[in-house]
Amino acid sequence: MTDALTRLLAERDWLMADGATGTTLFNMGLQSGDAPELWNVDHPDRIAALYQGAVGAGSDLFLTNSFGGNASRLKLHGAQNRVRELNRVAAEIGREVADKAGRPVVVAGSIGPTGEIMEPMGTLTYANAVEMFHEQAEGLKEGGVDVLWVETISAPEEYRAAGEAALLAGMPWCGTMSFDTSGRTMMGVTSSDMVAMVEKLDHQPIGFGANCGVGASDLLRTILGFVAQGTERPLIAKGNAGIPKYEHGHIHYDGTPELMAEYAVLARDCGARIIGGCCGTTPEHLEKMKEALETRTPGPRPTLEKISQTLGGFSSTSDGTDGLETKTRVRSGRRRRG
Repeated sequence: MTDALTRLLAERDWLMADGATGTTLFNMGLQSGDAPELWNVDHPDRIAALYQGAVGAGSDLFLTNSFGGNASRLKLHGAQNRVRELNRVAAEIGREVADKAGRPVVVAGSIGPTGEIMEPMGTLTYANAVEMFHEQAEGLKEGGVDVLWVETISAPEEYRAAGEAALLAGMPWCGTMSFDTSGRTMMGVTSSDMVAMVEKLDHQPIGFGANCGVGASDLLRTILGFVAQGTERPLIAKGNAGIPKYEHGHIHYDGTPELMAEYAVLARDCGARIIGGCCGTTPEHLEKMKEALETRTPGPRPTLEKISQTLGGFSSTSDGTDGLETKTRVRSGRRRRG
């Protein structure tokens, strides 16, 4: 049997993913430094509302509240022995919401980075990374997710470890990396590097792509980098809602729903097939994105100039694929506001 995500991709030209987990939970009262995963047990009604917000806005797929649900991150909160429980409950709540949607909605089990540095620069071994990811994957599988969703990864070794964990769990998966350092991940991976890595994996993801980063413009430049390598695997774009700014004691993202609608259409035209938002993206943003994707005719692949004119300039002069030293520059270009 094919999995739910693969079936939807076979039927549709594009799918809309969800928005921000952290932003929404902070708006619900989560405090800085708290473990969001504990809310799966302590405040299941709020987690159900998180998921329902995406479904109500039209998302075809949403991620579970389990991004930091590995033993390394949960140890910071004394919850390292609750990995399986917290991931299972995150998935069970998601399964209930999706099954009541009245249409196919994919429940994707979020798996974020361990928070540790891989050897040889750090102390995390590949085997330990696989073990941590596998423990999390089994909890999500037990709770009923359709697919595992690895996200915001920087190190290629950690990405491969997550893929191996998915294989051990017998689960399909997708995986995105965060290209937040002059077009590269923090560990130096470029868009072309990622394509080469994905194609060599023993257990290849259904789709791959980019999430988070430093802005929607940079993320779409990375998507174009994937496309340039000729990959035929479904591409994922989950960009932030603008640029974060600290205002009145809180982080605020300046991307309006109208701006994110422009981003969604550009992402589709760049070649992404699974399109969503990351930090700062609310259900209000998602509604505008869905409307734009459904009502606006697909256009030609946008140029870098078109992207910067519409969404704002890039954070660096290069995405790293040209092998040149990149220089960070002040963002330029016209930012469209609603």
